[in-house]
Amino acid sequence: IIVGKSDRIRLIIMAVLANGHVLLDDLPGVGKTTLVKTISLALGCRFGRIQFVPDMLPSDIIGMKIFNQKTGDFELRQGPVMTNLLLADEINRAIPRTQSALLEAMEERQISIDGQQFPLPQPFLGLASQNPVEFRLPAAQMDRFLVRISMGYPSPEEEREMLKNLGDEISFQSVHAVTDAQQLVQAQQEIAQVHLSDAVADYIIALAGLTRS
Repeated sequence: IIVGKSDRIRLIIMAVLANGHVLLDDLPGVGKTTLVKTISLALGCRFGRIQFVPDMLPSDIIGMKIFNQKTGDFELRQGPVMTNLLLADEINRAIPRTQSALLEAMEERQISIDGQQFPLPQPFLGLASQNPVEFRLPAAQMDRFLVRISMGYPSPEEEREMLKNLGDEISFQSVHAVTDAQQLVQAQQEIAQVHLSDAVADYIIALAGLTRS
């Protein structure tokens, strides 16, 4: 399905295993949605997509309670954030309040509706894209992401292969799951327990220190 981009795919899989979120910073039409959907199918996880627009409200993301006239009770209508892999397309087009609702869910791994907390499915990975033509996310919101990736345009050779093999429709039916949500959660837990040597810790601290100037 995806021609080339092996380094980007490797970074996204790394973020999945590290239980982090990914920011796809690129122009429309370079295959961001196709890439995320293909990865979700290969991981055996549920996939959701939100197209951000300026008039979108936080309830459009996390959901809301709606009054049912037949039963006389309020019923919870879950938002699209209740999934495993969520693509937040052009997140920087939404108002800050709506952006914060998604970023809070990504950070806390839960949502709050009318004072009641609901945990997100596990695993949960947020992949947000921002259009560099629009207003970019501020640094405080960028901090919610583990990795920032630019897809870039395919090479002429890759475009030629896409024209030959993909045709007019993308055959997602050919993608077979190689794992599932439960196995991914187990892998995340095992990776979190990997011993970090003093030498590697010192290298990470020194590398991070160099970026602060």
